[in-house]
Amino acid sequence: MLYGRERERAELATLVERARAGRAGVLVVLGEPGVGKSALMHDLVLAQRAVPDADALRVLRTTGVESESPMPFAALHRLLRPVVDYERLPVPQARALRLAFGLEDGPPVEPFLVGMATLSVLTDAAEGGTLLCVIDDAQWLDSASADALLFAARQLDADPVVMVFAARYSAGDADFSPQGLSVLELGGLEERAARQLLGQRSPDVLPDEVADRLVRDSGGNPLALLELPTTLSPAQLYGAAPLPQRVTLTAGLERAFLDRCRRLSNEVQTLLLVAAADDTGRADTVRAAASRLGAQIDAWEDAERAGLLTVTGDAVAVRHPLVRSAVYQAATSFACRRAHLALSDALRDDDPDRATWHAAAAAEGPDERLAEALYQVGGRAEQRGGYVAAAAAFERAAALTVDGQAHAMRLFAAARNAWASGQAVRARALCASARQLAGDGLLRADIDRLRARIEVNVGSASDAHRIFVQAARAAADLDLSRALEMAVAAALTRAYGGDSGATLADGTETRLLAATLADLPRTRCLQLLLGALSASAAGDWSEAAATLERAVQAGRQIDDLDVLGNLGNTALSLGDDEAAHFFYATMVSSARESGAGMAVIYGLERLAFAQLLAGQWAALRSSVDEALTLARGVGQPTLTAAPLAWLTLLAALAGTDDYDHHLGQLDAVVAAHSLGILTDPVHDLMRWAKGTRATAGGDSAAALHHLGAMRLPVLQRMAAVDRVGAATRAGDLVLARAWVDELAPFATATHRPWAQAAVDLGLARCADAVPAAELYEQALGHYRHAVRPYDHARTHLLYGEFLRRTNRRVDARNHLRSALETFTDLGAQPLAARAAQELRASGETARKRDPSTLLRLTPMETKIAQLVSTGLSNKDVAAQCWVSPRTVAFHLRNVFAKVGVSSRGELAQLGLS
Repeated sequence: MLYGRERERAELATLVERARAGRAGVLVVLGEPGVGKSALMHDLVLAQRAVPDADALRVLRTTGVESESPMPFAALHRLLRPVVDYERLPVPQARALRLAFGLEDGPPVEPFLVGMATLSVLTDAAEGGTLLCVIDDAQWLDSASADALLFAARQLDADPVVMVFAARYSAGDADFSPQGLSVLELGGLEERAARQLLGQRSPDVLPDEVADRLVRDSGGNPLALLELPTTLSPAQLYGAAPLPQRVTLTAGLERAFLDRCRRLSNEVQTLLLVAAADDTGRADTVRAAASRLGAQIDAWEDAERAGLLTVTGDAVAVRHPLVRSAVYQAATSFACRRAHLALSDALRDDDPDRATWHAAAAAEGPDERLAEALYQVGGRAEQRGGYVAAAAAFERAAALTVDGQAHAMRLFAAARNAWASGQAVRARALCASARQLAGDGLLRADIDRLRARIEVNVGSASDAHRIFVQAARAAADLDLSRALEMAVAAALTRAYGGDSGATLADGTETRLLAATLADLPRTRCLQLLLGALSASAAGDWSEAAATLERAVQAGRQIDDLDVLGNLGNTALSLGDDEAAHFFYATMVSSARESGAGMAVIYGLERLAFAQLLAGQWAALRSSVDEALTLARGVGQPTLTAAPLAWLTLLAALAGTDDYDHHLGQLDAVVAAHSLGILTDPVHDLMRWAKGTRATAGGDSAAALHHLGAMRLPVLQRMAAVDRVGAATRAGDLVLARAWVDELAPFATATHRPWAQAAVDLGLARCADAVPAAELYEQALGHYRHAVRPYDHARTHLLYGEFLRRTNRRVDARNHLRSALETFTDLGAQPLAARAAQELRASGETARKRDPSTLLRLTPMETKIAQLVSTGLSNKDVAAQCWVSPRTVAFHLRNVFAKVGVSSRGELAQLGLS
C-alpha cells in the first residue's frame, strides 16, 4: 500500500490521461535512495490497470542493473522483447535492432537507428490503445539502452505513449542524463503519511517521542522508516529505553543491512554476495554460481525469510540497491573474485561475453588470454553500437595486457569508443596514455587524428590544427593517404579560425599533392581540396577557385560522408554557393539513409549557410530546428549552439519577438561549453544577428560595432552587404571603402557574381550621385546571375531609395516593388516595412500581399509537407524526421488545415518540395 503521494499520483495519472487522448508524456522521477520511487511506479501501474478500459493499456517495464553496464542494450532488450516485431519495422531499423540485441552479425550499427527503432517499436505497440513504459533505477541503465530510450522519449509527440523513468539524484559516473525532460522531484513523506507507514512495522502504536524521532531522522524516507525500527530493541521502540544518540539514513542504513546479513550463516552471506555481483537477474545463474561456492537450497530459504532476497519465477533480486551495495562493498577482494569466477563458470556456455567480464573482474594481474577475450567482447559491443560498454571492455583488456604495443592499441580502441559515446574527457585521457605507449608510427597517427577531432569538436580549434599538421608531417613517410586526410583537415581548420601557425614542410605538401595513375577518386578529390585550400591561404583566389571546380567535379562521384563534408566546407569558404548546397544536402541525405545521426546534425548546421544565402529561409528554419531537436535528443548541449545561433539570426532578419529568447539560450550554451571549430562561426553568427537587430532598430553605431567584430573571412564575405552598409550608415566611409577593397580581389579572381555585385553595391554606397546609378545597375546585373535573393532585394531597395532621393520617383517604384515582394516572401518584416514606406514616399501605395503559405507552417510542418509532397508515405517520412508515423499524421493534418487542401495530391501540386 502506498501512503501519501497524492500530488505525485495525480500528476502521473494526468500524464496517462493525456496519452489516452493522443499526446505523449514523459516524466523523470528523481529522488534519493529509498524515497519510494519504485513504490510510486508500482502504484501507477496498479492504478492504471484498475481504471475503465484498462484492457487498452499495455505496460512495459525494465530496470537498470548496476553491474550490467558492460552489456550494451541489455535493459532495452528486456523492455522491448515482449512487443518487438521486426517484420513491422523499416528494414534499416530492424537490422539495427537485431544487431544491437546480438541476434545477427554485420557492420557496426548506428545508435541513432537503434533509437529510431526503439521509437518505432514503442509507437507500434501503442496501436489501438495506450502504452505505459516504466523504467526503474534508470541511473544504472547501460548507456546504450539509456541513449536509445532517452532519444525515443525526446522524439515522442502525437503518440499514446507514456514513459516514466525513476532515478537517483546522483549516481556517480552513471551516464543517465535526462536533459530537456520534465522532472518530478520525490522528497520524503509528509508527517501523516510517514506515521502511517511506521505503523506498518508494529502492531502497537509507537510512542509519540519515538515516532517523532524516527520521522525526523529519516527525513520521511520510506525505506528508512521501514528499516530503522528493526535496528532498535523492543524497549527502545516502545519507549522503555532511551533511543541511540544518532540514527542516520545513509551509511547507518547500510550498516543496518550488513548487520542483518552478518547474523545469517556463511552460506547465506555467500549467496547474497553472488547475487550482488550478478548482472543477469536470473535465478538459475545465481543458483549455479552460488552452489559452486557451497551455498545450497537452505541458504536461499534463509535469505528470503530475512527479506534480503526476492525470487519470482526465474528472476532473482537483492531486496534493495542499498543491500546490494552494502554486501558487495563490505566483502573482501578475495571473496569478490571468487564470486565473479563462479559466475563466469556458470555463464560460460550460455553467455560467453558476460562470462568474460566476470573473469576479468576476478583477474589479479595481467592475463593475455583473458585480455584478448575481453578485446573481442569490446569489438562485438562496438559493432552493436554499445560504445560505452566497448570502451570499458577495451580499457580493461588493456589493463590485463603486458605487451606495450597491444596495450596502446587497446587503449586507443577504448578512446575511440569513449569519444563515440560523447565522453570527451575520458577519450582525451585514454589517447594520452595510448600515445605514450605507441611505438608504431601509424598507430600514433591514428591516435593524433582522434585527438585532433576531439579538439575540433569540443576543445581548441588551434590545438586541433597543430595536432593535424604535426600528424600529417609524421605520417607522410609511412602512409600518404593518412597524411593527406589530416592535411586537408588542418587546412579546413585553419580556414574556419583554427590557425596554430604550424605548417607542412614544402616537400611534404608537394608529395601529398602529387597525383599518380593509381590514385582512387577519393584520393584525387582530397588532393584537389588541399590544393584549393593552400591556394586560398596564400591569397591566390584564381587558382583556389579553379582547383575547387576540379574537386567539385571529382566529388560528385563520391559518397564518403567525410569527403562530402570537406567539399561542402571548402566550397563555402570559396563562395561557391551551388556546390556548398549540393554537397551539404548530399551529405545529409546519405547520412539519413545510413542512420548516421551525428553526421545529419553536422550537415544540417552547415547546410544552413547555403540555405540562408539562397533565400530558402523556411527550409533553413526546418534544418536548424531538426538539428536542434536531434542535438537535444542525444543529450549534446554543445551541438545546440549552431542551431540556436541560426535561430537568433533568423529572428533578427524576420524581426520576430523570439530574438531575445533564442539569444538568451545561445548565451547560456556558449558560456557553459567549449565549441571547438564552431567557436568563431557561432560567435560571428551572433554578431551578425546583433548587427541586423541594431540596424532594424536604427542604432547605426551598435550595428557597426557588432558587424565590424566579425572574425572569419568567409563570414565577413557573406555579410559584406551588411558590413559595408553599417559603415556607411554610421558615416565611416573610409572603413566602408576599406572593406570593399578587401573583397574586390576575391571577386575579380573568382568571378563569383554575388561577390562582384557586393563590390559594386559597396562602391555605389560610397560614391557620389553621378557614378552611383551606374554602379547600382552593375550590381543588379551581377545579382541576376547569383542566387542570393535577399541581397538582390536589398540592392533594389537601396537603388530605389537612391532614385527617390534624387527625384526619380517613377523609376524608383519598380525597384521598391521588387524589393517589397522578395522581403514579404522571405518574411523579412523590418525591410518589408522599410520598402513599403519608401514605396509610399514615392507616391505609390503598396498592395498587401499574402506571404507564402510556408511561412505559416512550423519547421516540423514544413519538413513533413515537403517530404509528403515528394510522394513518401507517413512511415518513410517518420524515418527521415526521426519521429513516429502518428506524429507525422498529426502534423500533416495541421498542414492541410493551414494551406487549405484536403489530400496529399493537392499538397504536391503546391510545389512545396
